[in-house]
Amino acid sequence: MIKDEIDKIRGFTIIELLVVISILAILTGLLLPVLQRARLKGLDTHCMSNLRQLSLAGQMYWDDNNSQAFSYRGNSLNGGNTYWFGWLGRGDEGKRRFDISKGVLYKYIKNSSIQTCARLDYINDEFKLKATGAAYGYGYNLHLDGGSSLKPVVMTTLSSPSTVAFLADAAQVNTFQSPASKNNPMIEEFYYVNSREQTAHFRHNKESYVAFCDGRVELVGFSSGSIDHRLPEQWIGRLPSKVLLLKSVYRE
Repeated sequence: MIKDEIDKIRGFTIIELLVVISILAILTGLLLPVLQRARLKGLDTHCMSNLRQLSLAGQMYWDDNNSQAFSYRGNSLNGGNTYWFGWLGRGDEGKRRFDISKGVLYKYIKNSSIQTCARLDYINDEFKLKATGAAYGYGYNLHLDGGSSLKPVVMTTLSSPSTVAFLADAAQVNTFQSPASKNNPMIEEFYYVNSREQTAHFRHNKESYVAFCDGRVELVGFSSGSIDHRLPEQWIGRLPSKVLLLKSVYRE
């Protein structure tokens, strides 16, 4: 009788424990990729939200400025320069002062939930900070700027704003500013994209989110052969020229 009572309360055998552990390991292996995909999907959704809010800010800016696109770079001010995304002081990389409130879109987004794109990995060992603060992680289509000898584009002259990029995920490979070097290439945030330089960042599963001039946001792949070979695993390259250049989309 005592033996029967002992049998009733005995624990798992070693074999039973191993079976349970094996089952848990299998379930964990199946669950982790699902959770990772869900986490990345959430980050992607937030990036899209950022770009939609910035696109809306761009539309409001154009409405307030006779439909004229803004310049990429503004005036020198207080020992630094103003850019579309804010003010950036001069000085040592990683220690430069930064003021996002000086950006041309700030008054339209100052109460928004926009944050730097979470897929721009600031804690990566290969990442080099430019300033004490960060911008959004997006680059302005430099072809809208008009260049040094031209005025910024008048948006109403675009016959197909839905095919012209306004902003896109951006970064560049730096090999010329400490702590980066030719032997230690590092990724850093960047602020414009164009058809010539490798500054578009395809950080969303080898694609880049692009906000078009009509407010639409969608994923776009990289131009063939454009990925920067110095940090190929970071997927930094060029967007297809067809979404950046404007010659074919002006109204007559």
